[in-house]
Amino acid sequence: MYYFASDVHLGAGDELKSRHTESRFVKWLDMVAQDAEGIFLMGDIFDFWFEYNRVIPKGFVRTLGKLAELTDRGIKITFITGNHDMWMYDYLQRECGVEICFSPQEVTISGKQLFLAHGDNMNIKDKPLLRLMNTTFRSRSARKIFSWLVHPDLAMKFGKWWSEKSRLSHSKEILDVDALDFLVDYARSYKQSNPQTDYIVFGHMHIPHDLREEDLRVLFLSSWEGDAAYAVLDRQGNIELKTFAL
Repeated sequence: MYYFASDVHLGAGDELKSRHTESRFVKWLDMVAQDAEGIFLMGDIFDFWFEYNRVIPKGFVRTLGKLAELTDRGIKITFITGNHDMWMYDYLQRECGVEICFSPQEVTISGKQLFLAHGDNMNIKDKPLLRLMNTTFRSRSARKIFSWLVHPDLAMKFGKWWSEKSRLSHSKEILDVDALDFLVDYARSYKQSNPQTDYIVFGHMHIPHDLREEDLRVLFLSSWEGDAAYAVLDRQGNIELKTFAL
């Protein structure tokens, strides 16, 4: 079995809320590890992550330990970065055995071809400010300059403020499945260019949805604010959304 989850936002909120979210996520990892051959973490697992050469954010010990435990047991874990945790280097790979991917992935599993992406920088040609922010934030040069100039304490404080500001501003919006249209359009275009693709999986929008259109299947994973919607792909190539409630 292969599992897909996104938008846990570890570290969001106060200490009590953050610890509760981490506890739920670790329990989910324990649950899926019973039969998992692979786990895909689809971005924004951390609410903010900025990795220096020798410094990482404080906390998340239970999560990091669990990821290391599972990879030591032979379960492959792939982490596709999102807009809240794109500033990684190789710490999770070296210490926890997690494969880090900085761009969308095309994978073949159980005889099915999947396109996997967080979804934050998809179909934004008509949003020049967002395109500029994505280009700047994903620039290795900008990241290095930032790490040279800004002390880790200040970087973490700024990052937590920025992440909370972004998350709270979006939480005030009333979103329904219509808000997914820009990613659905992207998926349709991608399917036209890559007709062999069987499934497309996104995170980012926090709205669980399973779209089926003729030969197009797009699954949207939820956030972990309430019941978490994750996806599971079985050995026969069937995929579905499931809910983890605790």
